Amino acid sequence: MGKRPHVLAIAYPAQGHIGALMKLCHLLADHDIKVTFVNTESINARVLAAMSEKGKEDCKVDMVVIPDGIDRQDERKDRIQLSETMVNVMPGHLEDLIMKINLSCDKKISCVIADATNAWALDVAGKMGIKRAMFWPSLVGGFALSLHIQELIQAKIIDHNGTPLTNEKIQISPELLAMIPSEFIWSCPDSSICDLIPNLLPIGPLLSINHPGKPTGNFWPEDSTCLHWLDKQPAQSVIYVAFGSIAIFNQCQFEELALGLELSGQPFLWVVRSDLMDGSIIKYPEGFLDRVASRGKITEWAPQEKVLAHSSIACFVSHCGWNSTMEGLSMGVPFLCWRYFADQFLVKSYICEVWKAGLGLNIETNGIISSHEIRRKLDKLLCDGGIRDNVTQLKEMARKSGSEGGSSMNNFEIFIKQLRC
Repeated sequence: MGKRPHVLAIAYPAQGHIGALMKLCHLLADHDIKVTFVNTESINARVLAAMSEKGKEDCKVDMVVIPDGIDRQDERKDRIQLSETMVNVMPGHLEDLIMKINLSCDKKISCVIADATNAWALDVAGKMGIKRAMFWPSLVGGFALSLHIQELIQAKIIDHNGTPLTNEKIQISPELLAMIPSEFIWSCPDSSICDLIPNLLPIGPLLSINHPGKPTGNFWPEDSTCLHWLDKQPAQSVIYVAFGSIAIFNQCQFEELALGLELSGQPFLWVVRSDLMDGSIIKYPEGFLDRVASRGKITEWAPQEKVLAHSSIACFVSHCGWNSTMEGLSMGVPFLCWRYFADQFLVKSYICEVWKAGLGLNIETNGIISSHEIRRKLDKLLCDGGIRDNVTQLKEMARKSGSEGGSSMNNFEIFIKQLRC
């Protein structure tokens, strides 16, 4: 065995980015690699507050913080301002942190793993002569597309700001779905396009269920009581509804979703974050909570992987975020796709059109998905044996990929060897 490396990992300060990188860090720690995980001060406070005491004790990853340069919490909701401030403020703090660690620790930082949105951290590593690796926690096709931006500008498909200049679908590779320019920056999860990106090592799915009790960067405490509730429900009967950490609803759409779940007649587990509404207080349709009390469970945050792995789950009403998609497919759960933004549009296309693992929802001219559309698609999804067979096959593919001898595990072992060089 070679020398023991010391990896410093830094994610973009968002739930999906931090959770994915944290799972990778647990894998590295399990392979006797020292790991230091860097968060911003505000995010670290949320993560620690959501962690159980056992999780803190069992964690093999060192948690450290640096400032993000933002003074007020409300300013962090402006992602453009946050990103600009981070670029201006955080590189200096990261360099100071690395120097401090190298002086005080017997294992100096040997590699920096940074989220692709934190490319500035890779610049810091390069400046300090430290090995570096970029972490892309989403569709590999999205990254492949970014490598062709200059060509897209020259072809007058987008301008220098990334604004679409045409409405016609285009296809940059035979392995990619044809894309509408308004969704152009997001691409597809087809491994065959990995050849477009040099030195890429696809790994995953990254699942916390493989590291029981270890913290995974949650911003809210997990409500484990929902698992006991699921134990009481019939097999493949429960509709699981969760929209990640960013999606926002207006009151009209929120009510239509609630009424759609009621009309379905099925048991449901619905994750309703405290900040799910667009600045307003969460208000359910009149009498809704009483009418569904015997078959509905509402929680602020759920242990999602354990929920999806539960035998009572029938389907997943999802925003099609990449982490949620990988978790659902890994557990063999059909999807009702309610994409919100970013890469979720193309993920939805792959779930519905390529993998045949779910159905999409149609939006009315007023921009609302109606309760009747929700009920209609749920009824259709729950009766579709073909979709159920497809997700079962995808579950097995994911299992094989992450097992010994699988492509994902082989790539991970290659990365470990590179870290030890």
